[in-house]
Amino acid sequence: MLFTSFIFLQIFLPAVILVNSCLRKIKWKNSFLLGSSLFFYAWGEPHNVFLLLFSLLVNYFIAVKKLRWELPDSVRKKFFILGVIFNLSILFVFKYTSSVLCFFDGIFDFNFRLANIALPLGISFFTFQIISYLADTYKKQDVPQKNFLDLSLYVMLFPQLIAGPIVKYHDIEKQLTDRKTSLEDFVCGIRRFVYGLAKKVLIANQMACLADDIFLVPGTALDCKIAWLGIICYTLQIYFDFSGYSDMAIGLGRMLGFRFKENFNLPYIARSVQDFWHRWHISLSSWFKEYLYIPLGGSKVSGSRTYLNIMIVFICTGIWYGAGLNFAVWGVYYGVLLILERRWLKKWLEKCNIAAHIYTLTAVMIGWVFFRSENLSDAYTYCCKLFSFTNNPGLPLQDFLNASSGVLIIIAVLFAGPIQRLKCFRDEIGRQKNRWYDYIVQPLLLAAVLILLAGNTYNPFIYFRF
Repeated sequence: MLFTSFIFLQIFLPAVILVNSCLRKIKWKNSFLLGSSLFFYAWGEPHNVFLLLFSLLVNYFIAVKKLRWELPDSVRKKFFILGVIFNLSILFVFKYTSSVLCFFDGIFDFNFRLANIALPLGISFFTFQIISYLADTYKKQDVPQKNFLDLSLYVMLFPQLIAGPIVKYHDIEKQLTDRKTSLEDFVCGIRRFVYGLAKKVLIANQMACLADDIFLVPGTALDCKIAWLGIICYTLQIYFDFSGYSDMAIGLGRMLGFRFKENFNLPYIARSVQDFWHRWHISLSSWFKEYLYIPLGGSKVSGSRTYLNIMIVFICTGIWYGAGLNFAVWGVYYGVLLILERRWLKKWLEKCNIAAHIYTLTAVMIGWVFFRSENLSDAYTYCCKLFSFTNNPGLPLQDFLNASSGVLIIIAVLFAGPIQRLKCFRDEIGRQKNRWYDYIVQPLLLAAVLILLAGNTYNPFIYFRF
């Protein structure tokens, strides 16, 4: 079920909000929300519900029985490692098996005949979420949750189940047993959801049409200006698509009494790649920092070892997104940029604000080429076209860009950062009350969204495939 579908907006969400508000005891609310989340997930993939429940049962047993604080550390460590291996094995089987076997088949000509393994929705997100719970329980930061229903709700709560943000258990532990939703919380949640919905339907989907049309053109037929138009559109699409989903998830959580941490902080105003990763997909970046980078030694080791740690983290980040070689190269690309910034570029970037901003945006857009392309060869060809400075008269820019799409690109660029930096539009994170323009803008946005959805012009979120 999609947040942008009529079945969700007109039936599922109103019903969940109504029933949840009528229930008084927190255990009733939790049971109802867990059942609603199971229904939400089963709507699209009923068979994968059993996989998710099986994973939860195994992790519940490990945490409650084998990671108890009173057990010897040697026993706890052994079962923590087994738990991590178990979770990563499920992720590997569904996400990487086909790609790995096809890779070896291409080298050794084994003639494998594989059934197409469908990727369960949200598997990367709930795998990392449950690993963080095991890790924090092992480190004695979290007390093992003995209530299986509450643990299941933590993992399966429908606003963040499919595409995050990745929520740490201790961030909502108290909210699982004691939460209240005030009118101000509910209003704040509605506002956040509506703006996120508008990001997705009114901007991301429209940018997707342009980007998809350009990326379908054979690389040899592209010229420089069309290649740049395509990657600019995709850069805007992926930001408004994923930040829109995150806004909707945070807003839905707020309406139900949960407070999720921010997942984006205007990443395209960053003045370095390091700053960009502090602002983009914050829950994933912080997860890799806390559960991989710091255990590897972080920056408290020698310079060369620190650089190796950075490279390992970003290769793993790339692999997390996908099994293709282009994702691994994407991770190496960012690892190299971060090492260069740490070693040589940091002081220069701090002195030259405008140049630093141009450098960061250019670096990020080139990175998105590898992210968007079907394979490494296509990505290389596209990057070459970005800097070829050639012109193809047989493929005029007007075939892709008209007045309305040009205006939409300008609006998207403005709302990707510059508008929010103006004092009168600055949005303090977590503000409770609507401002004067919210009462005007929200109904208009919602009406525009519903009109577009009635034409069935929406498409699934980009991050659903991860």
